Amino acid sequence: MTTDAGKRNEMRLALLSVINTLIDSQKGFAEIGDHLKDETIKRYFLAESLKRAQFRGDLEEILHQNGVHDIKESGTTVGAINRVWGDLKAKLGGGDHALLVTAEEGEDAAKAIYEDALNQNLPLPVRQLLADQQEHILNSHEYVKTQRDALVSK
Repeated sequence: MTTDAGKRNEMRLALLSVINTLIDSQKGFAEIGDHLKDETIKRYFLAESLKRAQFRGDLEEILHQNGVHDIKESGTTVGAINRVWGDLKAKLGGGDHALLVTAEEGEDAAKAIYEDALNQNLPLPVRQLLADQQEHILNSHEYVKTQRDALVSK
């Protein structure tokens, strides 16, 4: 039987994992958005960066309410490498398609982290918030994929 402290720790670990991925997403959308040439997609990416910051804030608030106050804001190593790779593609003239491929890879990671978090034993309100955020992440992934595919057919 899991103790209350064990459940809180499980929730803390799950939320910190999602928060680190949201940091990666926030930075990635902003950095890729800065390099995109298509103004519509650029605006979407910059707005999505802000949305990821909001998601992160919502999860950090839950952690604060549960006594976790020291939240390191670093993201993940994989996310940092993905952003450097995207920046390199932009500097080498990879164009919007190459940047959208990089963004989709980042969204794949976000989808996996949300799925992992939702497989944990979490309180219902936390689970519902993560499920709502996950739905947005899935829709965003689909948008990025659709835009990427549309650039191939042009």
